[in-house]
Amino acid sequence: MSLSQDTLAESIRKEAEKHYSDDPSHDWLHAERVCRMCMRICGEEGGDPKVLIAAALLHDVGMKYELEQGVDHSEKSVEIAKEILSRIGFPSEKISMVLEAIREHRFRKGVKAVSIESRILQDADRLDAMGAIGVARSFAHGGRRRIPMYSSGRGTGSTVDHFYEKLLKLKNSLNTETARRIAEERHAFMEEFLSRFLKEIEGEA
Repeated sequence: MSLSQDTLAESIRKEAEKHYSDDPSHDWLHAERVCRMCMRICGEEGGDPKVLIAAALLHDVGMKYELEQGVDHSEKSVEIAKEILSRIGFPSEKISMVLEAIREHRFRKGVKAVSIESRILQDADRLDAMGAIGVARSFAHGGRRRIPMYSSGRGTGSTVDHFYEKLLKLKNSLNTETARRIAEERHAFMEEFLSRFLKEIEGEA
């Protein structure tokens, strides 16, 4: 069975969407955005489009289970992805490529991606944590978990702390030239947002 890219994406959506959390920071819309960015980067950097579509749409299917059960979402995503891809007729010789990309995508693991598909998925996922979308996702994540927007001191676990602990470091963690170029404007937007946010806190703007 040979799946076209559109058919592949629809087949995966039917199986995967139910596994995604309703958390707006890691929902199905996040997976779709990551997929679109993977295709953009793939167009300039190369890689297997079908592997990237599958990896992008399935990379966070385990997040709901991490939130509910405390398991590692990347490993749970690998488990679910393997079952789904086998069932929908995805080329068996490419399944391992998809699983490798999913396993390596997580920022917190600090894994150096090896394949071009793994590097692109890492980059696309990290780009979705930057810019206007990144700001929106961060505050959505914090609000859902009752995390304060900011606090009087740094290092207290607020959403603003998250920018300094992770988001502002993403630009220097990217693998591809295409992603690094896209990241420049997104990074600058976050810096501008934080500057304005902190001034408003102090009544200076």
